[in-house]
Amino acid sequence: MTKPPLTLYLAAPRGFCAGVDRAIKIVEMAIEKWGAPVYVRHEIVHNKFVVDGLRDKGAVFVEELTECPDDRPVIFSAHGVPKSVPAAAQAREMIYVDATCPLVSKVHIEAQRHADNGLQMIMIGHAGHPETVGTMGQLPDGDVLLVETVEDVAQVTVRDPEHLAFVTQTTLSVDDTTDIVAALHNRFPAIVGPHKEDICYATTNRQEAVKAMAPKCDAMLVVGAPNSSNSKRLVEVGARAGCAYAQLVQRATDIDWRALDGITSMGITAGASAPEVLINEVIDAFRDRYDVTVEMVETAVENVEFKVPRVLREPA
Repeated sequence: MTKPPLTLYLAAPRGFCAGVDRAIKIVEMAIEKWGAPVYVRHEIVHNKFVVDGLRDKGAVFVEELTECPDDRPVIFSAHGVPKSVPAAAQAREMIYVDATCPLVSKVHIEAQRHADNGLQMIMIGHAGHPETVGTMGQLPDGDVLLVETVEDVAQVTVRDPEHLAFVTQTTLSVDDTTDIVAALHNRFPAIVGPHKEDICYATTNRQEAVKAMAPKCDAMLVVGAPNSSNSKRLVEVGARAGCAYAQLVQRATDIDWRALDGITSMGITAGASAPEVLINEVIDAFRDRYDVTVEMVETAVENVEFKVPRVLREPA
């Protein structure tokens, strides 16, 4: 039977970013250096396929440091941790490796610098997300106020409107954050922002590729995990940019083929913690059902690389 034709638009950049790549390498190198098991506080990155693969190699994933023994190495996830976590590890004389993405660490340093200059911090982020918890945890409880929406800006109570600064989670929607930043500047004209937007290059680049791709597509799939902030933002960006059907899938088995009945064009991208093997799996699933023509939609070229910590490059 003849397969129906389908133009498959593939976003570039997509998938792994430099911070995710570095974090995964850190776990693999730690297992190689110290042997299994190596403990990891929180999922190293938000992707089940990646986490399961590292678990098979000898990583043990826990949510709290109290679940780790004193005599085994522990790794802190790419999302970052509150200051209290490495302090507790030091107090227990544990070997620990911080896999926090350097771009998240940059936000931590910004927050501390502003606090040292006497400014109260406002963070734009999602409540409960590990990156937000880690960034807010750089300063004492209550010193960082969280806003998630423009409406929150109108309600927030500050100590002194003349002494404020803001930082943002690195994986937010660029457009949504622009609106919230504008609301902060409108209500608090003296507020100090970062020299350069905190939203990371990879988040921005993936959103720009989706904006370019979405108007061409009858439907769009984002390969990523349901707890991945940057992946969920890509779905929202795609829908807002004109794609009538934008959905998140973890694997090809999650695709709702009935919802895609009658399409002639399809967009595919992936969040920053989704490996290329899962993207290829989705493409292969479309090839099984359609006569696929692949067209790349490239809006940027990424060549960023972050070094792993020196402790992993030294002999055991």
